[in-house]
Amino acid sequence: RSVPEAAMAAERPRSLFALSAAAVSRSMAALERDVWALPGHLLRGLLPLLTVFHLERAEDAARRAGVSTQPIWRKLWDDVMKTRPPNSESITCWRKKFLETFFSNVLHGVLDVSSDWRLNDRHFSPLLHSSPHVSQLTLCNMLQGAVELTAEHNHKVLENLAGSLRILKFQHLLSCDQSIRRSLVLLLHRLIHHGSVSQVSMCSWPVPNTVLLILILSMSAGFWRSGNALAYHSSPCGLCREEDKARSQESAQEGAERGCNAEQEGSSGDNQTGSPEEPEARINSVLSGARSPPLQNPACEETSSKVLCDHTSIQGGSSPRSSSEQLSCHPVPRKTRRCLKPAVGRKRRCLRRSRGHYADPEDLYDFVFTVAREDNSGLLDKTRNTEGENSENWTSSSPGSPCTGHAGCKKRGGPAGIFSLKAAHRFRSVSTLELFSIPLTGETCRALSNLLSSWVSLENLVLSYNGLHANISCILSGLRTLSRHPECRFRVLRVSDMFSHMPCMELVRCVLSALPQLHTLSVSFDLKNHLDGSRPEETPSCSKAEIPESCLEVLEIRFPREPLHAAFLLPVLKASKSLQQLSLDSATLPCPQELGLLLEVLKECTPNLKKLSFHDVNLAEHQKEVLLLLQDPGLQEITFSFCRLFESSTAEFLSEIINTVKRNSSLKSLKLPGNRLGNHRLVALADIFSEDSSSSLCQLDVSSNCIKPDGLLEFTQKLEGHIQQRGGQIPFTHLRLFQNWLDQDAETAQEALRRLKAMCSVVNDSWDSSQAFADYISVM
Repeated sequence: RSVPEAAMAAERPRSLFALSAAAVSRSMAALERDVWALPGHLLRGLLPLLTVFHLERAEDAARRAGVSTQPIWRKLWDDVMKTRPPNSESITCWRKKFLETFFSNVLHGVLDVSSDWRLNDRHFSPLLHSSPHVSQLTLCNMLQGAVELTAEHNHKVLENLAGSLRILKFQHLLSCDQSIRRSLVLLLHRLIHHGSVSQVSMCSWPVPNTVLLILILSMSAGFWRSGNALAYHSSPCGLCREEDKARSQESAQEGAERGCNAEQEGSSGDNQTGSPEEPEARINSVLSGARSPPLQNPACEETSSKVLCDHTSIQGGSSPRSSSEQLSCHPVPRKTRRCLKPAVGRKRRCLRRSRGHYADPEDLYDFVFTVAREDNSGLLDKTRNTEGENSENWTSSSPGSPCTGHAGCKKRGGPAGIFSLKAAHRFRSVSTLELFSIPLTGETCRALSNLLSSWVSLENLVLSYNGLHANISCILSGLRTLSRHPECRFRVLRVSDMFSHMPCMELVRCVLSALPQLHTLSVSFDLKNHLDGSRPEETPSCSKAEIPESCLEVLEIRFPREPLHAAFLLPVLKASKSLQQLSLDSATLPCPQELGLLLEVLKECTPNLKKLSFHDVNLAEHQKEVLLLLQDPGLQEITFSFCRLFESSTAEFLSEIINTVKRNSSLKSLKLPGNRLGNHRLVALADIFSEDSSSSLCQLDVSSNCIKPDGLLEFTQKLEGHIQQRGGQIPFTHLRLFQNWLDQDAETAQEALRRLKAMCSVVNDSWDSSQAFADYISVM
């Protein structure tokens, strides 16, 4: 039975239109152009009968006819994927969502295209036709997906991914053999070095393979050796080959010009004999010519930073150029080229490219272990000449401070430097690196630090549950070196772990001292280091030093149940005049006056603060301070999440909150999840929008507040009354209701939600309150 007939078998007797549509869909190869010219009402009835191949091709015609294909793609998702995607409310294009997931499922062999007639079209190549819609791809286990994508028959698929893919994820990786690593090298080279991937994420790798991990990190940073490892089907990378050809032509042209100049100099009476180093000097001058910065040029380009710096260390003298200039890829002036002759030989060797098979099976390993072992062979201190004695003062001399007494960061008296580039080139690199639940050893941290020190394209770094402990000093050392680079773009750092190696505020101070250009800093720890459990609380020695003025705009701190001392936060806030968002999580207040002191510090030091958040901080005894925050004219968003606001309060406190918010015209968002509001307090909150209110509140979050359907309906009715009194105009636009007891009376809840959605956008979930209560009882 034909495809559309099978779909409509249960719809007898069929209409004339259905019969005609079935016939047309069977002949789409011949009638496609005529079908795209059909009027909208006919096209709307025909589109559900098309295969994925023709439905994807119909997008432009449907748009011209004013017909949306989104419902069809959504139904395809429900029929084929049979799951509800996370955050489905935020999906704006089901076509892209379906084809992206379809690509991944086919690649990993979890979807059979013969299982649904809409996927089975002889004109449709699953990977080829869905690849242009893939912006995020996850590779797992033994990297079978990398092997498939780099197979010769998928060459066009890889080309499509190079243009569309933005996020590349690795999850649950296992050990793999050398042939699979070669496929991975080719994949990373094409998608990162010659592609559009801007983010690399790795997660859930309990026992990471050091070689594989550093391989992915180094290629993400834009480094790899241009040799046998990049041969593709018995020939070098085509894009690299084109770059070589263009570079050779430029070199030949410049060499010819230099030859003419040399002849003119010889004929003018120069009696000097030719030195054997002159050919190398010419090559060096050619290789030191104009280059684009590593990020802006997606093609391969050699890096001269290590060569230039190596020359300085070999000669034992100081270079007239600063370390940041040595790292730059800008042109080297002609008058300085002759002083670089001893390094030319190395640069010439690293420019050679393989023209054959993988001749050397160790090619994949040499570079990886070069990165990891660089600290044993003499790390390059790129800042030695420009920083001098200041290199040891970026943190305090306390034993807990970063880079104090750490072997990986004390080589040659300074921070960890760039790794050796003797056999590597600099390619395009990613701007975001995320490492989740991957233990990082000291060796891996030193390798990562070396990579970070010159990773000028890096903008975001996320390190989550990596067991860093004292090794975080090594990471900060590499980032500090990076921050001195004139082209540094690093702006966001997020660090979270199970145990804190040092007090949170001390770590924050050290990070800001090392990275004054940082815009966002998030520090999160679950528990104190068990070795420090009995350590008395005292002012960290590093907080005594003044923090340089920073560009920090967002600061998020999750304390491992540490006391929050305003005095510790004061130097951080004083240095962060641009701070706009502050989040404090799981802190304890050592005394009742501490929160008041914190508010004074915030008012004095952060005039630009717009968003303030407290999560899991007991504010039951701080009603006065809560009211002061709610009347602050500078704050636009306030969050009290699981802060036990009403644990020991009276009815007057709730009335004071409502009246304070009513008078505050600057507050736009109030989030109160997890404060046990209950029905009666929720109903009272509706008075914020009464006729006499000057509030501009747009968003209200009352998630996890024991709200029942009858209370929600009463809140809705009261809100409708206020809207009617105000002539149908209130600023309220968003209400969040996650994890409330709305399942206890589904009919009443649906009525309340229906009426609420006529007034504002409502976000809720189908939460099973009985199961949640059972889970709560089970862990009591």
